[in-house]
Amino acid sequence: GPEPRGGTTGTCFANFDRMETFPWLGVTSRQAFQFFFEHLRDVINDTGAPTDELLYNASVLAHFATTSTSSKDTFPATPASLTTVFDLFVMDRSLTNDPAVMEAAAAQCLLLTGFFFDQQKRRHAVNWYADLGSAFFARAASTGRDPARARLMDTMSRRFQFWRLHQHRLARELREEARFGAYGIRPDGGSDPSGR
Repeated sequence: GPEPRGGTTGTCFANFDRMETFPWLGVTSRQAFQFFFEHLRDVINDTGAPTDELLYNASVLAHFATTSTSSKDTFPATPASLTTVFDLFVMDRSLTNDPAVMEAAAAQCLLLTGFFFDQQKRRHAVNWYADLGSAFFARAASTGRDPARARLMDTMSRRFQFWRLHQHRLARELREEARFGAYGIRPDGGSDPSGR
């Protein structure tokens, strides 16, 4: 699986040096990261997406998969909907010069307009929030002090749509896998030899 490079890699979402185990969860954050890394890699297969972008997106998905919407101890908490993003980051513009806050806002937009697109599209102007997410990544890049981090934020801003579409595709494939798996049928039309 993916290994961290140079000690502390990752994002404010998944810090590989201290991937925690939560005994009340059935999964560790490292397991969640590995799950999303492998599945997202399969979804993007031959697109030539750079590994750092793949790692970043997997860490965003893993973070939000293992963080409650009501978390008071973890920043950022998982947003319940795009309304949360609007209330926290559009209505309150006081932290627009904080690159970590702008990255968190961008990542929440990416999660909700990508992975949870199908759940958000009936209630929100998803494309507007996608543009907003891209702008949040650009703001994180322009206000960040770490040049490598700023480059990644700039890349995520420019490739927001690419990753949004692939996160959406991943969510759909996982739903299909779960739905068909309940009947012992694989999405490719074959049967699951385990009977699951």
